[in-house]
Amino acid sequence: MSTPIIVGNWKMNGLSADSADRVKQITADLAAQPVSGVEIVVCPPFTQLALVATALKGSPVALGAQDCHKDAKGAHTGDIAACMLKDVGTTHVILGHSERRRDHGEVDETVREKTVSAIAAGLTPIVCIGETEDQRQEGQTEDTLGWQIKGSLPDGFDGIVAYEPVWAIGTGLAATSEDIQSTVAFIRAELVRQFGDAGKSLRILYGGSVDATNAASILAIPDVAGALVGGASLKPDAFLSIVRAVPAR
Repeated sequence: MSTPIIVGNWKMNGLSADSADRVKQITADLAAQPVSGVEIVVCPPFTQLALVATALKGSPVALGAQDCHKDAKGAHTGDIAACMLKDVGTTHVILGHSERRRDHGEVDETVREKTVSAIAAGLTPIVCIGETEDQRQEGQTEDTLGWQIKGSLPDGFDGIVAYEPVWAIGTGLAATSEDIQSTVAFIRAELVRQFGDAGKSLRILYGGSVDATNAASILAIPDVAGALVGGASLKPDAFLSIVRAVPAR
């Protein structure tokens, strides 16, 4: 079985003092009450990466970023290359989040190019897919996810897929266990269809209003190998409750 992973996406939140305090609480708690059998990643804003990288040294928590550019260098004002993220100690990067797709017009091809760049730099890409409420209501969930997988994941993909139904992100609404199980089963089948045997071992995360109250039931679903956590990751106690909700495997 693949090792479960809990990823905290801090989004556009936190100044240096906030980040330092959050990491201090997380690492102190884990030092006092260690966990095993689960990977932990936190993804702060770009401006906090170097500070958080230093604060995480010697801890079991890995550092992730929230995006990268498709090119390794060049005239791209305001962008960050994957190799730059690697240079400051980043090991993972979130790509294709629905907020990037919505706010910056990112399409599957863009996500695919960024994923290729991340892999080339030695980062583990966490590629997000998910349907909107309209797509869900119109019965287009599977078609949407299938096309996102085909368009966003390059040949030979060896990263992580995060299923985040857009209608559940930041709304307080999480999909039911039955909905998640059936959708993740479809994603698994689609990964196997597109990538063969390699698709059987790719980790699939669930994201979308995951918190301390629903984490245990979500993480117990077959084929859910962890969670991509938004708002709850800003609260160390809540985030670590989710980490500790990972069932033994």
